[in-house]
Amino acid sequence: MDISVIVPLYNEAESLPELHAWIKRVMDEHRFSYEILFVNDGSTDDSWDVIERLHAEYHEVKGIKFRRNYGKSPALYCGFARAEGDVVITMDADLQDSPDEIPELYRMITEEKYDLVSGYKQKRYDPLSKTIPTKLFNATARKVSGIKNLHDFNCGLKAYRREVVKNIEVYGEMHRYIPYLAKNAGFARIGEKVVQHQARKYGSTKFGLDRFVNGYLDLITLWFLSKFGVKPMHFFGLWGSVMFFICLLCVVGIGANKLHSLAHGIPAPLVTDSPYFYLALVGMILGFQLFLTGFLGELVSRNAQERNNYKIEKEF
Repeated sequence: MDISVIVPLYNEAESLPELHAWIKRVMDEHRFSYEILFVNDGSTDDSWDVIERLHAEYHEVKGIKFRRNYGKSPALYCGFARAEGDVVITMDADLQDSPDEIPELYRMITEEKYDLVSGYKQKRYDPLSKTIPTKLFNATARKVSGIKNLHDFNCGLKAYRREVVKNIEVYGEMHRYIPYLAKNAGFARIGEKVVQHQARKYGSTKFGLDRFVNGYLDLITLWFLSKFGVKPMHFFGLWGSVMFFICLLCVVGIGANKLHSLAHGIPAPLVTDSPYFYLALVGMILGFQLFLTGFLGELVSRNAQERNNYKIEKEF
């Protein structure tokens, strides 16, 4: 099979027939063998009824129905697990992603040998309250991930080699950082294509401003796991040791100053009267706890079943 199209959706009953017809027209024109996998993320409208009707009429339509709303990442995870195409295309169900982009995305994967191609909605039909935070978010993601050529990490329209989606785990709200997940999994050929952004035709957006706060927290989590996920002692142990020894030197300095004053008959307050003494002790305790955190993290890491789960691409 040439292409698997994965469409996560939540309350998009109005747009599904039009989206399916659009995808079908493009696929038939280019004679692709394909499947369309609609992942119904706990919709409360008639979305699943529409999917069932489409499935009854068209054999290429498949569906997954969640009992409740889990989010876009779980929907993509389940879609990736069931995809059978050599190239996997993801797109949103709200008609803001154009299926006319699919042939070129397919060509970039198959001919230019990209592992992943992400869409870039250069001209957007969104209010400034959404576009300005999005630009800041993407600039931060480029800096942290090291993927300098991507302008829109969170674009729903993406294309993947089959091997990519079978070797990454999308969880929580990490769908925003699939290119970063792919890079961490060893798929470094990541490209970008400018795509058309359609104005929303039906319904309303399902995402609020809280996604920007959650997005930054997820980015920090992903960065930390990619850097120190299998070697937590390198982070906690290092900074715990630095904090402990700096504060230890402070305690020694306070004690030495007291002894110097006593030796020269200079009146000096008690060591315990100094607030710096207690701050240094607290710092030593925190440093020691950070070190122990790193040690416990190493024990957990070394007992994890995935500790030696290396992805081998070829072998003779």
